[in-house]
Amino acid sequence: MMTTDSSGDVRLSGIGKTYGSFTAVHPLDLTVPQGSFFALLGASGCGKTTTLRMIAGLEEPSSGTVHLGDQDVTHLPPYKRPVNTVFQSYALFPHLDIFENVAFGLRRRGIKSVKKQVDEMLELVQLGEQARKKPHQLSGGQQQRVAVARALINHPKVLLLDEPLGALDLKLRRQMQLELKRIQTEVGITFIHVTHDQEEAMTMADTVAVMNAGRVEQLGSPTDLYENPQTTFVANFLGTSNLIEAEVDSKTGGEIVVRAGGGKLLLPEARCSASTTTGGKVLVGVRPEKISLAHADDAGEISEARNRITGKIVDSSFIGVSTQYVVDSPACPGFEVYAQNIDRDPRLVPGAEVVLHWSPAHTFGLDAAQDIDAGVETVEEEAA
Repeated sequence: MMTTDSSGDVRLSGIGKTYGSFTAVHPLDLTVPQGSFFALLGASGCGKTTTLRMIAGLEEPSSGTVHLGDQDVTHLPPYKRPVNTVFQSYALFPHLDIFENVAFGLRRRGIKSVKKQVDEMLELVQLGEQARKKPHQLSGGQQQRVAVARALINHPKVLLLDEPLGALDLKLRRQMQLELKRIQTEVGITFIHVTHDQEEAMTMADTVAVMNAGRVEQLGSPTDLYENPQTTFVANFLGTSNLIEAEVDSKTGGEIVVRAGGGKLLLPEARCSASTTTGGKVLVGVRPEKISLAHADDAGEISEARNRITGKIVDSSFIGVSTQYVVDSPACPGFEVYAQNIDRDPRLVPGAEVVLHWSPAHTFGLDAAQDIDAGVETVEEEAA
């Protein structure tokens, strides 16, 4: 069979899954191009794992089709699909050494001379030295790399990763993110990665699909999703956003003037996802790291061209690279500002009157009909 460049494309058309009256995944269309690193990101219960399991053949879709390249695999069992899955529990064979764990798929297919291929795979995941150890002698990160090598040796067109780094501690997880990205770049096959960890998705993936309640809320590059969220869910779920309830005042030359908390703010019309009309409501968004903080005594030094809001610091926490401030203002309670620790102003302490100011270009607008708190993770959710 002649393989074209699209042989590793994954195309989902109208794919959906219902369990009785519960819809886990609303019918969705998604194309993952050959050779890309694609992440399905969302909180638990959003449908991301169900979507992955439908691609793997571990779950029968209630509607729609799954294509790998030009092949319709919707009704094929998992072992007949050119796909391998790596789960959070690495599922290595404890009685086999690392070499034999990786060789397992080849031996099962009756391939006799496995040494060259296994050695190459172990080199790829940088475990050549560990070939004769048993899984229990390796760290979690090393076991994870064995699981990846065992999946890749079968030359799947697509590698599916289901929360693969969930069991690792933070520092190791960061290393493994870069490691998996390197492996994906070297082998050049399609990786589809399911995670609830925003930073993980943004570090590793070329394209991220943010899922919420069984639907794809927004699809794009990490930069695009972060800088141009289209919904309050994406704005809050990916990082932190300050969302200010405002009213449209007027429009001039590509900029919208809005009223909020007794003052006026400028918003580029091109960065508005909502159809804002004069007199309509809009949610004005700005990320905490885009904002500068000045003591009220220095307000006269701030350029007129900048958006500004006055308020009072209610809380500050020093976290090394930055200090995170919470400011109460008439425009927005609990406004968050992240200031880099370069020259710290000793006057910026709780109780201080301040002016928050930022470039209008860093402001985005969202439809005010949405829930302003959608996608905000609570402590209970994170612990779950």
